[in-house]
Amino acid sequence: MIDLSRATPFASGANRHCFRHPDNPRLCLKVLRPENIEARFQRQPLAKKLLGKKRIDDNAQELKAHHQSAIRQLLAQGQAETVWQHLPRFHGAVQTSLGSANVSELLLDDHDQPAETLEHYLQRQGFDQPIQEAVGRFCDWLLDTGILTRNLLPHNLVVVESERRAELYLVDGLGAPAIPDKLSAIPAWRRRYISRRIQRFYLRIEWELSNRQQSWEHSQKL
Repeated sequence: MIDLSRATPFASGANRHCFRHPDNPRLCLKVLRPENIEARFQRQPLAKKLLGKKRIDDNAQELKAHHQSAIRQLLAQGQAETVWQHLPRFHGAVQTSLGSANVSELLLDDHDQPAETLEHYLQRQGFDQPIQEAVGRFCDWLLDTGILTRNLLPHNLVVVESERRAELYLVDGLGAPAIPDKLSAIPAWRRRYISRRIQRFYLRIEWELSNRQQSWEHSQKL
């Protein structure tokens, strides 16, 4: 049991808090925010409530996403380094004083602090040449590996900069909903699904840099 009673999250989303592991600060612990999960569940229509809470449990969905066929095949072929080119290394789940936590590599900057999100980078630097190239490599990796993601949002990616170049890592949003996940067994459908995620990703970057006179929901329609 990992005691997080005195820990402060370094980041928080709508559904999870992120903590540095107290015994290994190079690991990230993602813990559910049960009050938000419950509120989200109560807002669901009755038909979706009948499917249970597990479908909105981000930790359960993330565990499932790391067992998707593309990742399993790459690992079985000895291509682990390809998998982790743009994902933090994943170490499964552990129990903490705040409940079950997913454990992954914590990507750090030069000052040993959690790496900057793409959202913050765009606000600070804009869509400059280094990050354009990093986005291109990330998107090529998605198409080459066939790894499925949900919609790609800048706050769910972090930028890791080295002396050589910047790289993007997806820290949240891995995996696809149930029906797309099943249809992904068809290669042409899988590629089309990933291409659509990439198209929307570029639209989202444009929106992040715009004056945002239109809502994102309107802007993302293709």
